[in-house]
Amino acid sequence: MRVLVVGGGGREHALCWALRRDASDTIVFAAPGNPGTASLASNLPIAATAIDDLVAAVQQHDIDVTIVGPEAALAAGLVDRLRDAGRAVFGPTAAAARLESSKAYAKEVMRRAGVRTAASATFVGMGPALEYIGDHAEPLVVKASGLAAGKGAVVCQTRIDAANAVRAMLDGLLGDAGKEVLVEEFLEGEELSVLALTDGERILILPPAQDHKRLGEGDTGPNTGGMGAYCPVGLATEPLLARVRAEVFEPVLREVAAQGTPYEGVLYAGLMILKDGTPSVLEFNARFGDPETQVLLPALAPGFTEHLTAIAQRRWSPPPGLQVLSAERAAVTTVLAARGYPERPEKGSVITLPESELGDDVIVFHAGTSRDKEGALRTAGGRVLNVTGLGSTVPLAARASRAGAERISFEGKTWRRDVAWREIERAGAA
Repeated sequence: MRVLVVGGGGREHALCWALRRDASDTIVFAAPGNPGTASLASNLPIAATAIDDLVAAVQQHDIDVTIVGPEAALAAGLVDRLRDAGRAVFGPTAAAARLESSKAYAKEVMRRAGVRTAASATFVGMGPALEYIGDHAEPLVVKASGLAAGKGAVVCQTRIDAANAVRAMLDGLLGDAGKEVLVEEFLEGEELSVLALTDGERILILPPAQDHKRLGEGDTGPNTGGMGAYCPVGLATEPLLARVRAEVFEPVLREVAAQGTPYEGVLYAGLMILKDGTPSVLEFNARFGDPETQVLLPALAPGFTEHLTAIAQRRWSPPPGLQVLSAERAAVTTVLAARGYPERPEKGSVITLPESELGDDVIVFHAGTSRDKEGALRTAGGRVLNVTGLGSTVPLAARASRAGAERISFEGKTWRRDVAWREIERAGAA
């Protein structure tokens, strides 16, 4: 099989890794890929949003299945174009992907479907937004409605902070993503990332993961695209996942299908598990999470990517009664970021990556790297490397991830040493 993975980050490196793990004779292409995917796939110098060029490449290389990684490519209609060309592709259409590309649309879908989510109001004008904030309880959350690379949600402790966040977004700080903003109530609880594969009707839930969105240890500092993740999560019991299936995935998929935009691919539900155990939706993503993918794929048993190709080729038939996939082992990934991330990450630092010294329990996924003319590996993005540790338990996987992260060096390396701290505390209390 010839498979194209669209994207050039850590998520796409993990997808290429899983494809080759599951079937070593799979011919993998990545567009644009990165130095990590280069050892597993043929990198094509095509941007993930260059839709015409990607469609042409699929035809030229006779690709059997395309797996779309980034949200921008989905929103730009890559899946629609490939389907129109008669090509198999894993991912939702642009209309279905509005669950991620428009938070305002997602809120309306949830309202119609009766799905629990934070109370919110949507604004395109400064005056009404500031007036609403003035009467809102503290703390509160301000979100850009559009795609903001994981940086469009601001938790505001005061109304003054919220007003400043709204002004910045509506004044163009996030470009088109911030032309429409949401002001939400603040929810207290524990976050959980639950992803589900679907062909529009059937649903297969993946092992839940937990992301660490804040830059600093102890969940401090600004929101980022994610500084680490782990899987499995003790909070995610079978009864909770049954509720998520019945109260989130099933009604949302029914609603979008009723609107004429059936959803195929993977749907990511970012949840807040409230103190009473109720799941409330924070956001939807229309693709695999980053960095959740970097722990989910290594934690799953070989053969997982067959689900993706089967959904793309519209021949999926998961075993009857199988509702949730189980993790075969624990995985923890630590993100090594550049100095200045997320606002102004520094680029160009030389990376020392002694892979032979990291051990069999560590996998390094490239997220923002490049090679210079001399072949030296350099930083080329905000999130540079994902260091995934494996083990029989989350504490052991976390230890492997941190040991690997310590051995890698580049100037300005920024990382959290407490990824999976909640699960480690749970394990200690057990």
